Amino acid sequence: MNFYSIRHLTRFRYSQSISESIMETRMHPRSDSSQHCLSFSLSVSPRCRVFSYRDHLGNNVQHFDIPGEHNQLVIVAESVVEQQPLPDVPHFLSPDAWEDLDELVEAGDYSEMLLPSTFAAETPALVELARKMEVVRRDDPLHLVLELNQRLFHYFDYVPRSTRVDSPIDEAILSGAGVCQDFAHTMIALLRHVRIPARYVSGYLYRGIEDHDRSTPDATHAWVEALLPHLGWVGLDPTNNLVAHHRHIRTAVGRDYADVPPTHGVFRGKTASELYVAVKVEASERPPALDRKLPIPEDWSVLVERAQQPPELPVPFIDMQQMQQQQ
Repeated sequence: MNFYSIRHLTRFRYSQSISESIMETRMHPRSDSSQHCLSFSLSVSPRCRVFSYRDHLGNNVQHFDIPGEHNQLVIVAESVVEQQPLPDVPHFLSPDAWEDLDELVEAGDYSEMLLPSTFAAETPALVELARKMEVVRRDDPLHLVLELNQRLFHYFDYVPRSTRVDSPIDEAILSGAGVCQDFAHTMIALLRHVRIPARYVSGYLYRGIEDHDRSTPDATHAWVEALLPHLGWVGLDPTNNLVAHHRHIRTAVGRDYADVPPTHGVFRGKTASELYVAVKVEASERPPALDRKLPIPEDWSVLVERAQQPPELPVPFIDMQQMQQQQ
């Protein structure tokens, strides 16, 4: 059994004061048969009332509106998560597993995870990559999924900031470089190409002393879940060539990144904006006290203090800008 304490700070800084921020966040870890979110809090500065709801995929969503003038928005999400041990995933399934998969899909409602989506579309570059990697119905579904996870790990170079939050998968496929978001979108599109339901997972990856993950440790992470007969949803992390296990902490699932960005919102005003994100994940063998205050690093405290400073003079121009963060 593993326990994780997570602190996720997001700061939006504006060169000129804005008059309103409307924001939606998906930072609250999910609870299911293997993962339990023991506590969660969301602190926002400037202060405001935070509301919450659960979307149609079971993701926890917080949202708020700050109508007053401000030149900085700081969001600090803190959570404690318990992870149960997961059974090992076998190396292959039975020879008739493709038929079992088709029966499973026909009996359930998985159309959303089979159709092309905003960032997981079947483009000519994707079809060519599927040909090169022999992504056709062969062997059994699990064997193909595990092989594809490994091949994408070797195909892509992990290069932070090599793509944008709204980059189509063709950019990463043609350049051979990207971030975990690109790895996940490409794998999802390839799995849907052979009618394996696949979904995007947003969350965090704990990195221990002996772990050698390629993904950035102080950021959010993204991976894939594929629906397989007899196993259900199985997590695959092509960025690190891993089967998702206790180190993968899930916050939200969706068709692709467009469904589950950690932050998504608009502001009123005409100004340049700067986004800063920091993530810290700590592990322990025993549950931490749920009423204890997680220590905020000194540099984070400064950010929160600055958010309380009086705003600059209002800007007469009004505009709306979408804000997201990349994984």
